[in-house]
This record gives sequence, structure tokens and C-alpha cells, in this order.
Amino acid sequence: MSPEAVQTDSAATDPRAYDPQAVEASAQRFWNDTQAFEVTETSAKPKYYCLSMLPYPSGALHMGHVRNYTIGDVISRYKRMTGFNVLQPMGWDAFGLPAENAAIKNNTAPAKWTYANIAHMKAQLQQMGYAIDWSREFATCTPDYYVHEQRMFVRLMKQGLAYRKNSVVNWDPVDQTVLANEQVIDGRGWRTGALVEKREIPQWFLKITDYAQQLLDGLDTLPGWPDAVKTMQRNWIGRSEGLEIRFDVVDGHGNAVEPLTVFTTRPDTLMGVTFVSIAAEHPLAQHAAKSDADLAAFIAELRQGGVSEAELETQVKRGRDTGLRAIHPISGEQVPVYVANFVLMNYGTGAVMAVPGHDERDWEFARAYQLPIRMVIVPADVRDALTEITRDVAGHNDPMRSALGEGGAIDAYDTGAAVQVVQEFEGRIAEEGAYTERGYLVNSGELDGLEYQQAFDALAARFEQQGRGQRRVNYRLRDWGVSRQRYWGCPIPVILCAKCGDVPVPEEQLPVILPEDVAFTGVASPIKADPEWRKTTCPQCGGAAERETDTFDTFMESSWYYARYTSPGAAQQVDERAKYWTPVDQYIGGIEHAILHLLYFRFYHKLMRDQGLVNSDEPAINLLTQGMVIAETFYRDNADGSKDWINPADVEIEKDARGHIVGARLKADGKPVQIGGTEKMSKSKNNGVDPQLMVGKFGADTVRLFSMFAAPPEQSLEWNEAGVEGMARFLRRFWREVLTHVSQPDHPEVDAAQLNAAQKTLRRQLHETIQKVGDDYGRRHSFNTAIAALMELLNHVSKFDDMSDMGRAVRHEALQAMVLLLNPVTPHVCHALWQALGHKETLLEDVPFPAVDPAALTRDSITLAVQVNGKLRGTIDVPVNVAKEEAERLALAEPSVAQFVAGQAVKKVIVVPGKIVNIVVG
Repeated sequence: MSPEAVQTDSAATDPRAYDPQAVEASAQRFWNDTQAFEVTETSAKPKYYCLSMLPYPSGALHMGHVRNYTIGDVISRYKRMTGFNVLQPMGWDAFGLPAENAAIKNNTAPAKWTYANIAHMKAQLQQMGYAIDWSREFATCTPDYYVHEQRMFVRLMKQGLAYRKNSVVNWDPVDQTVLANEQVIDGRGWRTGALVEKREIPQWFLKITDYAQQLLDGLDTLPGWPDAVKTMQRNWIGRSEGLEIRFDVVDGHGNAVEPLTVFTTRPDTLMGVTFVSIAAEHPLAQHAAKSDADLAAFIAELRQGGVSEAELETQVKRGRDTGLRAIHPISGEQVPVYVANFVLMNYGTGAVMAVPGHDERDWEFARAYQLPIRMVIVPADVRDALTEITRDVAGHNDPMRSALGEGGAIDAYDTGAAVQVVQEFEGRIAEEGAYTERGYLVNSGELDGLEYQQAFDALAARFEQQGRGQRRVNYRLRDWGVSRQRYWGCPIPVILCAKCGDVPVPEEQLPVILPEDVAFTGVASPIKADPEWRKTTCPQCGGAAERETDTFDTFMESSWYYARYTSPGAAQQVDERAKYWTPVDQYIGGIEHAILHLLYFRFYHKLMRDQGLVNSDEPAINLLTQGMVIAETFYRDNADGSKDWINPADVEIEKDARGHIVGARLKADGKPVQIGGTEKMSKSKNNGVDPQLMVGKFGADTVRLFSMFAAPPEQSLEWNEAGVEGMARFLRRFWREVLTHVSQPDHPEVDAAQLNAAQKTLRRQLHETIQKVGDDYGRRHSFNTAIAALMELLNHVSKFDDMSDMGRAVRHEALQAMVLLLNPVTPHVCHALWQALGHKETLLEDVPFPAVDPAALTRDSITLAVQVNGKLRGTIDVPVNVAKEEAERLALAEPSVAQFVAGQAVKKVIVVPGKIVNIVVG
């Protein structure tokens, strides 16, 4: 195609002018007409599955989307050019609470709002030129998608991996719904502001705990995942080894009641137990509350507030004595049993043995309620001090315990410095906080002097023999609660029968379809309020029954969507095509999904593996977690103390000589606004930048280029429109360079034997760039340094003023390679320029990524640094195989060096081959 063929009429006056809108529209028409990015499993090429996390259809793309999907597109296009059969699909994570909130606000049905947003956002994605196989698109809110997860759930119920039980949840009494922990802010619902209640309601769970060890072990098989993500998952799974110990319990009259069981990872501290804490929902708490009105009121009060671990850790520790007493399993001492606000029934056994001397939370509680604090673990120096004390105390057969005396207080012994060490340690525990490290046991009877593992083994053997306890591996991970009391979600396929209980919907009756044409007020779910929808027949007994009205947590849809992309149109969840495409080769998404989504993603893959649907143990080989997109914030204070956030596009800023913002004014009135700092782009701070406006102003390729250049992918990207303008200038300059070149006389092929020094230098710079960019795209995913290298290469090409046959040949090779090297990042402009360079084939399957010519990398000369007495004074260019004597001569003759040597005796010259010449004078 001629250069003129890629221009518009508006550019006719300058055939070298770059019109991004025309160029991008032309390229996108070609890709659509040729179905360029649709792939099949029949290719002879190796497969490569590149996947970015699917978006929620909120209504418009934001810059975080642009960055995420551009990263994936660069990798996908690079892999295509290096010989892979690349799948890059897209769909919509379409269920969820935001659609319900929007429906209330806009007086529309969630379905209508969602589908309209999908259409708009799809057009925006296509405008960005992403190499997406749209033939595999789906929305998770359609029955032909969610029928498969309903079928899987039915099977999991039959296998005992899905079940229903009562669970304590965050309950918003206004919205009448369960809230996630992060939706509870200062004890109130994030949307309504209502005081949140702890409520025990039936919830559906998947037994992810059955896979806890597999999920933990699997992290060791994922070298392509960031260490930070794996560490967060390990901590969330939280494997711990400990003892489960039974305490007998008596009431205030000494009558035995139900015993309680605790799990502890620190059985070595057992002799430091001074009370036991239980959850408000614990059966013993409920039993005691029946005869204690104050306790019952306290338990009712604890129903307010959230149930997150973070909230429990930070709130003031509060409790109430139940009147019950737990009997210490070794000493027989009776210790009080408290209901405490930091113990949850959902975690462990709902009971905790409290050791305030060696646990910070217990220490806070003990201080608040004047409970004893005992020292039973000491570090080595305190142990040694105790040993010294006992040597000076005659007549004591049990020196450690007797030296300390009951309760840990030193008796009237005065043994100097050793006593001071022990007293200071006791004082720190009593006044400053618990000693939580491992050490040596004291005040523990026959266990005195033992270290952690010795005490663990001794107590385990004792309790196992008595039938009072056992070793147990425990996990912090809890079963996945998958039910939500909301409308806009996948119906849970269960029938509730008064006679038969929870009955799974027969598979032949699936899907259970969520009605979409509903009146939605947000106060109650339409399916809960519709008796006709609920009414059904029990498939077991044939009697009248009701459908479950809870819907699935939206993590359910996003935990297996990647597999559905592999099998469009399949009658089952996936078919044999899934075994071709999975696991995902490269997964891309935000670090905020490091725990929950990625953990459920891994768990559900193992469920599908166990159903024979996939072959691999893990769903993704490599994971890239990109940073946030951030921007300046500006605001004005309102009279009521709130802030009126102003979009950066509406602000005129003033910068100092270093480029720092020192002032800002609103364009509309010229009056000052406050500078709020740089934060993540968000609606709440009104600092988002509309990608569509940027594309309209600069073109998609410029936005893509800036997104990849401004920061490494894993770091935050600060939006800077001046930087975007710089990228636009670079593309215009590149466009002009290519169009100017092709308007000149034809060029011959490069003949390396005929190249002069300057031509060899440019060709070496080109092939060094090819080598670096290929490594940056493929191995390092360092897109910003790849682009920087291409900018530097364009500078070299622009300065290369050689119109000889070989000069034009080398320039042509360089520009042609640059088009190919930039293609993954700026595919529209490269599509046009490739044709302008005279090629008929397209930059899809037909043209490989440039190959490095090893011969071109060979240097005839190298540059050596020259130092005088260790200080850099100049450089010299020398032949690659220069002799030591010649390097010395050239270094001493270099004018910038000679002036520092003149008049002084040269004592020594040290030549480090290929690097440096150091001249010592004096």
C-alpha cells in the first residue's frame, strides 16, 4: 500500500501527517472483517492462553481497565509474533450488588442496566484495538452460563462438599442483607449507615477446608506467581500444628456442665491459663445467659458490629463472667469462663484458653478485668538467672518453681544481679505486655526447664493417654460461604422441603432461572417476595416445597470463568477443549485480588479436576499483578465540613522549576482549589480520567503507549497528560520518519560485507534493541524499558544521514524492525506503516517477531574509561582486541587525560581488558 493510501482527506496537504482516528478505524475494520483474533484448537502451533481478569460492567472503562487489558494485549500480540496459537478472550462478571444499587438509583431493573453497560463497555474495548476473540464472549448473568455452576453445586451437595449450616454474619437491618466484612465501616453498613448486627442465619458453604493442604502445597509449584501473593495466601490458609485440649466445666454450685474444647498452638503456656474466653454464640454462653439477665443483655449487645478479624483485633476488649468455672486439666484449679467480644464461634472451637502472660490479646483483657497474669515462659537469660538464684538457695528440691514462688513473684531471696534480671522481666510482663516468644518453661511443675517442643510432646502424650486431648493440624482458612441474601445473583439450586430437608434440584430441571423483568426496590429480593417463584414440588417426596431464595456469591462465577472461555457452546461446563487450553499460561489482574478471588480460583479448578474436566492441578502457570493508576486530587471545603472533589481536567495547575505542583485554580472561575495529593483514580475522589476522551484526543495507540511506558507493570502508574502528549509526539515522529523514508528512492538489501563503520554501528544498535525488546516483552514483562529502548533507537535512526545504497538499506531494516517491535504496543499505527513499507501480508500470523543477527552484534571497537588516580578523566575508543601497550599509549595521549598527567611521573598503568585504564601518577 502506498503512503497516501493510509491518509485521510484532511491530511492531504501533508502526506506525512499522522491521523490516529483514521488509522485506527482502518485497522479495526480489517481485524473485524477478517476475524483476525478468533482461534481454534487445530493449530499446529503451541498454545498460549493469555487472560486478564474479566471486568464488572459498571458502565464505562476506567484507566485501571485500560492498563490491565493493554498489558495482556502486549503479551498476546508478542506471543502471536513468536509462533504461538494465542487465546485472549473477554467476558463480563455481571452479577453483584452494584447493579442492585444502580437499579435503585436509576429506577430500572438490574438486568436492563447490566446489559446496556456491557454493550457500551464492549464498544470501548474494541476501540482500544485489543486482540480479543469475541466469539467466546459471555456474561455470567445469563442462564446458559450459570446453569453449569448450578449443576456443579448439585454434584458437590451429593458428595458432601456443599452444605448448609447456621453462621454468624454481618446483617444490615435496613437493606435486609448480609454484608461482607469490608462493607462494614465503623460498625455500620457501607450504604445505609445502619448499625450492623451479628445475626445467625442459615448459609450455604463449600468445603474448601477439605482442600486446605492441597492449596498450601500447590503454592510451591507456582514459581511464576509473585512471592507476595503466595505469602498472603499461605497466611490466609494459616496452617498450624497444636493440641486440642478438653477442659471440664462446673457451674456456680459445683455441678458439672458440658465440657469445652480449645485448640492451642502454644500448649507450652498451659500452666499460665488464668481464665477461658468463649464466643457469645457458644452453647455454654447461651446456657449461662438463661439464668443471668446481665449476661443475656451483654450477649445481645455483642450482636452489634461486624465480624471481621480486623475489627475484632482493634476494638476494645470487653467481656462478662458467665459464673461458670473451667477446671485446669493439670493443676485442677478452677478458672473463670468469660464471654469475650474478640472470640467468634466461626473460628476454631469458639473457646480460647487465655494466657495473659504470653498473649497480647489475653493480656489486654486481663488488665481490663484485674485477672491474674502469670509468667510461665522465659528467655534463656532469665532461665540462667533463675538457675543462679537457686544455687544460692539451699534446701529447695524444686529450684525453679520455688525460687519464683506462687504466682511468679520472687520470694525474699536476694541474689544480686540475677534477681534483678528476673524482676525486670516480670515487671515487663506485668506492665508493658505479654512475652510471646518461645522459650523455657517455669512455674510449670514437672515441665519446668523444658523448651517448646519438649513441652508440646510431653503434654500431647499425657492428654492422648488420658483421652483428654490430641494433636491436631488446624487451618485459619474457613469454609467458603457462598450464599447471599440478594436478588441479582445466580439462584442456588436447592429445594427446601419440610419433610426431606435440603434437596438438590435434579439436574434435568436446571437451570433454575432468575427472573429479570422485575420491580426492584432494594428493600427485599423480588424472588423472596414472590410466592409463585418460590413455590415448587419436592423431587423426593412429591410434597409442597419452596425454592431456596438465596443467590450465589459472585466469586462463584469468577472462580471458573476462565475454563468456560475454552469451551464456547459446550453442553457441559467444559468439554475436551478445556484440556487443550488449560492451564492459563499468563493471568493478569490487580494485587487486591491476591487472596479471595485467586484462592477460590485455585480451589474451583481442583473441583473441576476431580470431576475429570481439566487435567492440571493449578489454573494458571504465571501471574502478573499490575499496580494501580493514580492521579492528583483537588477539592474545595464545603460549609458543612465535607469536601467537594474536583476533576483534574477542570483544574489549571502551577508548577515550580522542578515540576512540582505548587498551586491550582479552577478553570471555570479562576479561584484556588486545595491540592489533595496523589491517590488511586476513583469516583469518590473525582480524579478519574475518561479513557474515551483520551482516545478521542490522542488515539488509542497513544493511550496504550503511555500506559505501558509510564511505569513498570507491577508498580503504580501516575497519570500525567503531559506524558501522554509526549507519547503522541513520539508516534507522530515515528510516522513521519517511515513516510519520509518510503518516499525516497528504493533501497537494496543489506550486505554486511559492504557496510562502513557508521552503518555497522546503526545496525548493531538495531539488533541490540531487538534483543532487549524481545527479552523485555517475553521474559521480564518490562514494557517501559522496551519502549525506552525503541525511543533511543529512533533517535539514532533520525540522526543517521546517509543516502547511499547501504545507508538506505540499513535505515530500511531499522524502521521495518521498529514497526514489528512496536506492534504489540501500538498495533494500529504499525498495521498501517507495515503496508506503507510495501508489504502485502499483515502483522498477525504472517510476520514473525524480528530475529537477532548475532553477526550484527559484533563490535569492531569498544569504549574504555580512563582514570587518573582513581578519578574518571576521559574515554577512548579502541579496537576490540587492542593490546595492553596500545591501550596505555592511547589513554596517555587522550587530551582530556593528558592534562592531569602532565608534569607528574607515571608510576603504574593498569588495564582491565574491555573496561578501564587506570593511570597512577605522583
